[in-house]
Amino acid sequence: MSPVSVALPQSGTEAPRGLKSAPRFLLGLSLVLLLTVFCGGAFAQAIQYERPVDTAPQEKDIGGGYKVPPVQKPLPRSAWLEIFNVVLMAAAMGASTWIVVTKRSRRWLIGLTVATVAYFGFYREGCVCPIGSIQNVAVALVVPDARIPIVVIATFFLPLLFAVFAGRAFCGGVCPLGGIQELVLIKPVTVPRKLDNVLGLLKYVYLGLAIWFAVQPLAQRDFLICRFDPFVGIFRRTGFAYMIATGVGFLLLGMFVGRPYCRYLCPYGGLLAWCSRLAGRGVTITPDKELDCGLCTNACPYGAIDKMRAVRKDCLYCARCYAACPRDREARK
Repeated sequence: MSPVSVALPQSGTEAPRGLKSAPRFLLGLSLVLLLTVFCGGAFAQAIQYERPVDTAPQEKDIGGGYKVPPVQKPLPRSAWLEIFNVVLMAAAMGASTWIVVTKRSRRWLIGLTVATVAYFGFYREGCVCPIGSIQNVAVALVVPDARIPIVVIATFFLPLLFAVFAGRAFCGGVCPLGGIQELVLIKPVTVPRKLDNVLGLLKYVYLGLAIWFAVQPLAQRDFLICRFDPFVGIFRRTGFAYMIATGVGFLLLGMFVGRPYCRYLCPYGGLLAWCSRLAGRGVTITPDKELDCGLCTNACPYGAIDKMRAVRKDCLYCARCYAACPRDREARK
């Protein structure tokens, strides 16, 4: 059987029609695919996104006894209740000023402290909070389109206003963070003055960091004061275990070192200290007759008495000096 021979086109001769049109067909197909992808992507970007539903599914829609978990704690309150809280805080600071400056009674102040820790601490779960409002006010001052409620503004400025005229009345019997530390202090020890001064600078560092992170762009913004509040987990009976442990640690330390968080870390305490330098009234040691016996100095766990005189910026309105003063005890009889 003879081999089959196939005639191939010679150089210079025309190729068959099918083979000649194949490259053109592939090129045209490629162009069509590219145009389809490009136009399709542009069309997809032009379509506006629409939510399939207007609201999230409700408990009655889901059924089966499902309960929507709370996503905010504490839950928002109505406007009049928020205003009531601010008015109550102002009234408590007025009571604190009267008890400490006029009445000079530690017993009455302890009663006020227990009441405010119970209400502002455990019942309101750490709110109202002038300490955390530092971040909101900082954002409002830096970010042009930021808005904060008038209640937050009042919460921030009221304790500072009291400090300008009467000293740190908010710290004495009103602040739940300071109050819970005051109630656990049973055997105070004296912190060396130099160490106390150095540790006292930490609150200004913390204040600067809190403001810095609060005014960052939204994607990097962080509210350090609220996130690292050591007592909010105790007041709310829930939270991260390490933060609750931190709060318990502060309370254990606070049994011997007077208010360690207030003196060394509270950023709002730094603002109150500066405002209280202007105060015309505040804690005074035996104003009618100076005994200079030194009992008040030994009784103060916060190092707020220097040379037998109260130092306004450091005085936390605890009234322990009154309880130790023989003249004040005699006056109360």
